[in-house]
Amino acid sequence: SAHADVLELHLDPVHVLRAPAARKAKVALVSGGGSGHEPLHVGFVGTGMLDAACPGQVFTSPTPDQMIAAASAAHTGRGVLFIVKNYAGDVMNFQMASEMLGIENATVLVTDDVATGSPGQRAGRRGVAGTLMVEKMVGAAAEPGADLRECQALGERVNRATASMGVALTSCTIPAAGRPTFDITDDEMEVGVGIHGERGRRRERLQRADAIVDDLLAAILADLQPAPGAEVLLHVNGFGATPLMELYLLHQRAHAQLRSRGLKPVRSLVGNYTTSLDMAGASLTVTVLDEELKALWDAPVCTAALRW
Repeated sequence: SAHADVLELHLDPVHVLRAPAARKAKVALVSGGGSGHEPLHVGFVGTGMLDAACPGQVFTSPTPDQMIAAASAAHTGRGVLFIVKNYAGDVMNFQMASEMLGIENATVLVTDDVATGSPGQRAGRRGVAGTLMVEKMVGAAAEPGADLRECQALGERVNRATASMGVALTSCTIPAAGRPTFDITDDEMEVGVGIHGERGRRRERLQRADAIVDDLLAAILADLQPAPGAEVLLHVNGFGATPLMELYLLHQRAHAQLRSRGLKPVRSLVGNYTTSLDMAGASLTVTVLDEELKALWDAPVCTAALRW
């Protein structure tokens, strides 16, 4: 009801579609995941981004029937592209929906979290805040008429060019549980966290913001290995309970560090976009740009959470 100009809610099964006035004949982009990460994914339904999204229960994958309903409603005759974060439940349910849909479809699997999986290997990695870059850039390409295979190939290219890593200062509280998922003291932090309130890959004493940024960026750039002078997009994402002032403070350090390494941070996005309920913390995402990706990022978008 707050964003009726761009989207509409459907029940039984629950899914969200573009508002009728914004629908057009194009490849239908469909994504989804557990609730608790708002505005991901429902907040990115609209012109220049997603055509439909399926919200599951808190931190729980949506069901195949939700995905089939959303894809069927969004389909305009040019096929459906599923954009899926690499979590077991999401992958399994989207695969089932893909097989049962009866409409030509393809999938892009988002695997940007460098804190998981083996170095240089994407197969075991989680999909986190880099999902936004995939949805935005593929959405921009689909809007003027890119076909299904072009959209899939682009999504895979954006995913390969993107890496993320996060740190948490607190856990989050799932409503059904009523208490934090894990205990952590005021002078500790979890490094390499996901977006479901899970622990990181290691626990350390709380560091100053500059040291945290340097640690996260080192892992991200070691994975991406951008060429000297490369242009990049820098995304500082809050997990839900970190003040915007602190997110901009992290951005300032990350921006300066990228420049000191001979890179050109030419685009930025700062704010709470892929959250984890009430977790205090943030993640950094870097996407290596070329002229095409930069133009797709700059292309107009009109969704509940992202507009320019």
